[in-house]
Amino acid sequence: MRDALRKHHISFKNAWAGIVWALATQPNFRVHIALSLIALGLARYFNITKPEAIVIIFTIILGLAAEMINTSLECMTDLITTQWRKEAKLAKDVAAGMMLLVAIGAVVVAILIFGPYIIEMFRR
Repeated sequence: MRDALRKHHISFKNAWAGIVWALATQPNFRVHIALSLIALGLARYFNITKPEAIVIIFTIILGLAAEMINTSLECMTDLITTQWRKEAKLAKDVAAGMMLLVAIGAVVVAILIFGPYIIEMFRR
């Protein structure tokens, strides 16, 4: 049992190191963090409902996770080959496309949730 806990602790430390590395080295990850903080601030300001908050939080986590997957796939591709190859380009393009879809989805979620609150604010 003690070994299992130690291995789990090491896995957690490695995972945390990955998050810290992404934050320290990846400008897009920092942009996602900033936009996430804005979304959370708007959620608090508008006092959104609990189900809306759950959707916002899930969307934030999905966006950050997708950015990390995109970055890890780019790093793996660069590890496999530094030469220009069609397959490497496709791998990177598909990973970037995944991130773009998640980002578009996040914008749609933001419009659907915050839009009515913003419209109501300007009607006052």
